Amino acid sequence: MHKKRIILVVFFLTIKISAQTSASKSELNFKKTLNTKRISRTISIDGTLDEEEWQDAQVAKDFVMFEPDNGKSETNELKTEVKVIYDNQSIYIGAILYDSEPDKILREITERDNFGASDFFGVFINGFNDGQQEYSFFVNAANGQADCVRTSQDGEDYSWDAIWHSQMKITNQGWVVEMKIPYAALRFSEKDKQTWGIQFFREVRRLRQKFTWNLVDNQKGSFTQQSGLLEGIEKIDTPTRLFFMPYSSFYLNSPAGEKAKGTFKLGMDIKYGLTDAFTLDAVLIPDFGQTKYDNQILNLGPFEQQFNENRAFFTEGTDLFNKGNLFYSRRIGGRPSISYWELQAALPSNFEIIEYPEKISLLNAVKISGRTKDGLGIGFLNAVTEKATATIRDTNTGNKYVGKVEPTANYNVLVFDQRFNQNSSVSFVNTNVLREGIFQDANVSALVFDLNKKDNTWNLGGDLKYSYVNPLGDTKNREGISSSLYLGETSGKIRFSANANIISKDFDNNDLGINFETNYYSFGGNINYRLLKSTEKLNAFRFNFNVYQQFYLENNYLQNQNINVNAHFTNKKNHAAGIGFNANAFKKYNYYDSRVTGRPVIYPKNYNTWFYISTNYNNKFAIDTNPYIGFAEAKGWWYYYVDLAPRYRFSNKLLMILRNSYNKEYNDLGWVAQDGNEIVFAKRTRATYETSLEGKYSINSKMNFGLNARYYWSYAENKSFYNLQNDGYVKPYTFTENVNSDFKSWNLDLSYSWWFAPGSQLSVLYRNNAGDFSNEINKKFTKNINTVLNQDHLNHIFSISVKYFIDYNQAKHWL
Repeated sequence: MHKKRIILVVFFLTIKISAQTSASKSELNFKKTLNTKRISRTISIDGTLDEEEWQDAQVAKDFVMFEPDNGKSETNELKTEVKVIYDNQSIYIGAILYDSEPDKILREITERDNFGASDFFGVFINGFNDGQQEYSFFVNAANGQADCVRTSQDGEDYSWDAIWHSQMKITNQGWVVEMKIPYAALRFSEKDKQTWGIQFFREVRRLRQKFTWNLVDNQKGSFTQQSGLLEGIEKIDTPTRLFFMPYSSFYLNSPAGEKAKGTFKLGMDIKYGLTDAFTLDAVLIPDFGQTKYDNQILNLGPFEQQFNENRAFFTEGTDLFNKGNLFYSRRIGGRPSISYWELQAALPSNFEIIEYPEKISLLNAVKISGRTKDGLGIGFLNAVTEKATATIRDTNTGNKYVGKVEPTANYNVLVFDQRFNQNSSVSFVNTNVLREGIFQDANVSALVFDLNKKDNTWNLGGDLKYSYVNPLGDTKNREGISSSLYLGETSGKIRFSANANIISKDFDNNDLGINFETNYYSFGGNINYRLLKSTEKLNAFRFNFNVYQQFYLENNYLQNQNINVNAHFTNKKNHAAGIGFNANAFKKYNYYDSRVTGRPVIYPKNYNTWFYISTNYNNKFAIDTNPYIGFAEAKGWWYYYVDLAPRYRFSNKLLMILRNSYNKEYNDLGWVAQDGNEIVFAKRTRATYETSLEGKYSINSKMNFGLNARYYWSYAENKSFYNLQNDGYVKPYTFTENVNSDFKSWNLDLSYSWWFAPGSQLSVLYRNNAGDFSNEINKKFTKNINTVLNQDHLNHIFSISVKYFIDYNQAKHWL
């Protein structure tokens, strides 16, 4: 009883402290207003601001610090002045960034969307002034560009790329930025008189000081709601937004042990502005041959490895489609519905698979997205993949047969997202997969809400999801639900949150999404403290306390739990460090690792601690490290991890990063096989070594060379075997089959990229890769490297790709 009272006292004391902190803040953040004017002649984008149109434009000034001393006024030595003008095609930004020590301005040259160790200036534009989505454009002091879409819910998405123009110049008073942003790169309503949200942003990199024009109060949770206002844009007659991006590619493939083969491809992407707010994107003939390789690992768990999306069509402007986390785009053009092992298991013993497709080809894809003047966002995405077949052979007769492992399939995502109050939204999301013939179909729907108080001090979010699956070859359909709820305070030094989640046994969104665990309910919470202004010794500090508990839905057994404490700080020299501790203080009933429904395996309590150090990247030499160590309450079961990532910037053009990591686990308990009716586990030694080398050499901001090399080696050596009992514990078991695992892989990418015109790029890529899996473990490091780099394993690819951006408004004059 006394414990409960203590918990209640601490809880209400936390609320009281937080309320006092919130009460001391200003009720509303004052919004600055900037008036722009229309111009009638062309402005040269040269970084000089010498046209007369700039001279009498209103000035946005009196910037304030965002970090580290939130709210502090700019100094005369680092003051910023910005002007905005416009015409029927574009909006123009001119910025004078004063610096009393211009020779100290950092200006590392980088590829697009990478700021590097450089000063930079940015403008954030919200054409609907709804406080929820901004289009951000940055120019750094090395004349590089970056752009992103920023939303209050999802943060920054730098995969979005727009076509715009900029130029900067270093002067004896600092530096100057001139930008031309076509309306085609923005979204806004069709009103005659526009009022846009606008924010200007500057970072002085050597000091790690960030400034904004309109105050962004870091006691409030959202950046996007604290912009200023841009007024004066009236009766703009925007041009047709129609863009063509034809491309051609040549690939010279030399698979291991085979002759080189050349392939030539032609294709085109199209962007069409249906209105000033809605855009259609279409891929007519896809070519994703130059996307990054996946960093595969030795995966011994019950779930698939999740990969990042690297195809531009599925990363650019997809914030609407990510509502509710139902969409995992790697399902489109992924692996066949019938896996290699499922097919092999279904075949008679005298049949073998001699050809099996690794992925499915995408035939075409289209997406439409935008938002009405009333805040209704609409997103529609549709993609079609072609059928795939496998070839099998009868070893007795030699006859070959072809079987379908994936039919022609249609993937569809539909989203309606209504925003209101400038900081809240309610969304409906539907994903649908239709496959030809008797293959599995699926449909999933979700209602998602994200609600915030007007003053952005509290957030209430959640969802309700429903899935309907028509399984392969099974007339019985499966239906399931999933629901979550989140409540959190989003202002002040002390903040806290609580969440709950429940997922039924048959909830399944994996045809077009990704979800590993079902049949559970969970609770979690967080309380954290942060510095809002720097101190004498620290620029930033944050402390977090997190708890999480997950229970099996059918019997309320504890399935997972964690108590976590961590702290992070940045000192006055901008070196960062952190430390944390995790405790899983109760035994866990894991219902997934057995690979048999309803059969749990009990794992013991375990604990681990970690820390990290990341030195200031402004220095030519910097280093990152993040070791940890832990143990389980079982005899001899412990583990550790060490990593070291030094980086050296030889000049503003050349940077190299070497990453090394090694982890080892002793007497880890894990599933290894199904032996008849017995589920076999093993205590094993696991080790993983990974090293990579990243490098870039930039001739200028539009011409870059890149290097990415990665070697990965991991093994699991089984020491003793056990079978799983009905009570969830394991007992010694005699098992003689070799189920050790040894996996090694190698990837090398050498690239050259040249943006020879706005939106137009020449890419040259040489890559080689290899992989090798075996049940035999060889612990000699050099022999493993030699094995994977043997020419019998290496695949070589050389490719050249050219894409050209064509604006219809310019092309029509050619004709």
